[in-house]
Amino acid sequence: MNKLLESVIENNRHWTQKGKLATYIPELAKMNSDTLGVSIITLDGEEYYGGDYETKFTIQSISKIITLMLALLDNGRERVFSKVGVEPTADAFNSIINLETKSPQKPLNPMINAGAIATVSLISGKDGEDCFKRILNFTRKITGNPSISINEDVYKSEKTTGDRNRSLAYFMKSTGVIEQDVEQVLDVYFKQCSIEATCKDIARIGAMLANDGVLPWSGERVVSRSTAIMVKTIMVTCGLYDASGQFAVEVGIPSKSGVGGGILAAVPSRMGIGVIGPALDSKGNSMGGIKVLAELSKELDLNIF
Repeated sequence: MNKLLESVIENNRHWTQKGKLATYIPELAKMNSDTLGVSIITLDGEEYYGGDYETKFTIQSISKIITLMLALLDNGRERVFSKVGVEPTADAFNSIINLETKSPQKPLNPMINAGAIATVSLISGKDGEDCFKRILNFTRKITGNPSISINEDVYKSEKTTGDRNRSLAYFMKSTGVIEQDVEQVLDVYFKQCSIEATCKDIARIGAMLANDGVLPWSGERVVSRSTAIMVKTIMVTCGLYDASGQFAVEVGIPSKSGVGGGILAAVPSRMGIGVIGPALDSKGNSMGGIKVLAELSKELDLNIF
């Protein structure tokens, strides 16, 4: 398997030359655009790697999976989806237009920025610091990595340049979607996006989801089977922003991308996959990462459809 993964990485490394780094967050522009790596964690504990799999990156929108699970644990399905929808969007991940034109005026899904910010506002905690501590501890549990933390430089960069996210949040405050202090919610959101991980870490989250909410390495259930299925379904329809439909056709694996270049994939009952490729396409998804997953899907027959 390691030989296959190395081959897949080399077959697709040239795609990194066709993408661009996420320069709108200045710290992300410092990443190496040639980076491309992959990790696979099977449900029986086998681990395989290829390429630049040890590279650390900030998980960015992959964190939306984590906060969605926590919000569901804290509030239940009915409460969460009274504030956030589950419909895919044809607009960019940071678009504000649907908040103004749709009725009710709630974000279309938890995988776009507006939906993720609304989701964060539902997570329990006595203050923002406590709320983020819960997110971080949950991330450490589902990755099996107690040393995971945030990249302070990326966090500061996100907070300094996050005016579009502020506009989304304040609009949602005005319509009652967000009930908490906006700046506190945003600070938690910027921090969660700045959590730093490797391919192995996100592959382990994928493996937990592939195992219907049970950590394969310990047997501990962290979310219910119904929650895991719900999250994987939303990943299929919304996980790669407005490219989710095309990805479902070409790859067919529940996945979630982030503008740090990571993609987390969960192959039900089989494995979790993590890829890193910071060079992005026009939709904000890893150019090389998508191609790696497409080849793996074909070679290992991973398409769930």
